[in-house]
Formats: sequence, C-alpha cells, structure tokens
Amino acid sequence: MSTRLDTLAAALITCFGDKLAGITTAFGEVTVALRGCDLKPTMAALRDRSEFRFEQLLDVCGVDYSAFNGPERDGPRFASVYHLLSLANNQRLRVRAWIADDKFPVIDSVVDIWPSANWFEREAFDLYGIMFTGHPDLRRILTDYGFVGHPFRKDFPISGHVEMRFDPQQGRVIYQPVTIEPREIVPRIVREEAYGDDPGFTKG
Repeated sequence: MSTRLDTLAAALITCFGDKLAGITTAFGEVTVALRGCDLKPTMAALRDRSEFRFEQLLDVCGVDYSAFNGPERDGPRFASVYHLLSLANNQRLRVRAWIADDKFPVIDSVVDIWPSANWFEREAFDLYGIMFTGHPDLRRILTDYGFVGHPFRKDFPISGHVEMRFDPQQGRVIYQPVTIEPREIVPRIVREEAYGDDPGFTKG
C-alpha cells in the first residue's frame, strides 16, 4: 500500500515540481496543496496524463481555515478541496487549492474538466461564498434565494441573521430579525458539591 502511495507522490513531484505548495501522505491517501492560480492546468494534467488518469471527481468542498493554526495552514483563509479517483490506476488523491483573497475568494471552475463539479461548486459558493470563475450556473443550491451570508463560514452566527415564519395576516412567509437567544455550544458539566465524597463513590 505504502509503495503505491510513494510512487504516486513521486510522480506528482516529478510532474508538477514547484507548483506544489505541499504534499503529504496520511490515512492511506496522498494530499497535495496548490495555489489557486495553478489549479486548472494541474487538474487537466491529473485527468489526462497516463501516470495519473483521475477520471472521476468525487467531491468538491470549501473549507474556512480562519480558526485553524495547524501545520497545513499556509496563510489564506479559504481553500477548495477536491477528491479524485483513478479507476485505471486504482488510486485516490486529495487536492487542496488555496485561495489568495480572503475578502472575495475566487478560483477557477473545473466543470469543463469534470462535469460532476457543477453542483459541488454551487454548494461551496452557497455555504462558503467561494466564487468559481467559468461556472455555467453559479447560484445558491441549499439556502433560499434571499439568504444573507454564507452559513459554513466560521464567523457566521449560529442563530443566523434572520428567521422566517408564516404570517396569517399577510398570507405569506415573511423574514424577520432573529428572536431566539444565542445558543451556547460548549457543554456544561453539572455536579453536586463534594460528589466524590459519597460512600457509594469509589475511584477504580
């Protein structure tokens, strides 16, 4: 298993060289990082070159790294992540493309390389606000047409900005400011004082 992964990693380094911002192998899968500007030609090569032949795009997802300070973070807030499958070579690859502009994230669409990217890219646009240049129909896919903001961004409030309800007087659905209390997502542990002093409590 590791030999096949090492062979793939070596082929990626040989083919793309300094276009790779990083390459790692973990959990039985190779992950490469790219700058967003290098995405389109790299993806076309991953599909077409015989040593890769990634015929299938399985998923595209946005990621907001604004609260992440791990070793894989290379500066930008947003990334678009692609999961590829080669049936010919029986291997998988994860591609992380960093998007340079945090305030207005834009990256090339890969719909013309893999048509299956269509709805995935619409989802990343809807939930993270990532714009995909060249997408044929980039519009919201999960939230309402008038939805404000992008709910998977780390700075989006858990309770949202607005709520909707049916107004019987107007006979239609209306939007209004949020009326519920902000939710706490940190669990509270409630214990009685000196609970460990009870005779029935034993530490094993």
